[in-house]
Amino acid sequence: MPFSDRLRSLSIIDAAALVVALVAVGGVLWSPKLSNTVARATGSIKPVEVTVDVRNTSSADPDGLIADALESGRTTLVVRNQPAGSAELIRVDDIRRKLTSVLPDGSVVTADDPNRTIQGMLDSRFVLRGDANVTSSGVVMAGTKLKVGTPVELEGRFYRVNGIVSGVTLQ
Repeated sequence: MPFSDRLRSLSIIDAAALVVALVAVGGVLWSPKLSNTVARATGSIKPVEVTVDVRNTSSADPDGLIADALESGRTTLVVRNQPAGSAELIRVDDIRRKLTSVLPDGSVVTADDPNRTIQGMLDSRFVLRGDANVTSSGVVMAGTKLKVGTPVELEGRFYRVNGIVSGVTLQ
């Protein structure tokens, strides 16, 4: 049977099945997971550590918020109201300001500011680890450039706090 006769014998269902198969193959080739795998193999995706400072955020229970964040182990990043993926939460450091006083004998005494505890303010440094695309212009996480000074929102199950990137370190 010649080739032209075979083409005439194809039905609309056969043509639709061929289109669906081509779309499926195209979806696999342009898959983000495949792109990440290729980027990881070429070395452009590297693990990075990002620190985000959250200051002067009202919270009824700042210690409970931190404990809940550490318990979940991950947090979602939102940059410019766009989800930018999630990152592993390594630790949360306390960065509350200290009161400093010099005594008459010349010694220096420091103490935590008691007003912060009474007012329920959260002052913490969230240390995150994730995979990012490292380019010549900076670190790109989930399609968003992260640089020192970039405002971000950290979102978890029971919290959504505003912070500022204070450090980006390649692992």
